[in-house]
Amino acid sequence: MKNILFLIIAALLAYGFLQERDILPPGISLSPVSSDNVLQAAYNNRQSDLQIQGRGIVVKALNDDLDGSRHQRFILRLDSGQTLLITHNIDLAPRVNGLQAGDSVEFYGEYEWNSQGGIIHWTHRAPGNRHVAGWLKHGGRTYQ
Repeated sequence: MKNILFLIIAALLAYGFLQERDILPPGISLSPVSSDNVLQAAYNNRQSDLQIQGRGIVVKALNDDLDGSRHQRFILRLDSGQTLLITHNIDLAPRVNGLQAGDSVEFYGEYEWNSQGGIIHWTHRAPGNRHVAGWLKHGGRTYQ
């Protein structure tokens, strides 16, 4: 099981690397269903530091976290039922305006395990390219 998970993670990292550099072969994509499966496996195995792309529905918009770097926070529910806390750094990327419960949001960021389902962060460009750039997509706009 761990070998399969390792192979899935390696493939996702390669996918993210190629996508970020716009060299992903035409027609290749990662479906939300497969990313839901990977996120469920990461949750079950208490895994963190996983670069992942997915999509979910906003369950609740939370107050911004204003301690240190400011982060917009909201909870997404995946098709699998798993919930994720999205923490989007609004000191480095634009705020996702007009976000409401029921809205669809796509994400590309880093997954960190927690007992509530997990957290997605690094949904922005990284200063000095010290991390893979992430993003959020909502209402036809990309927030990076």
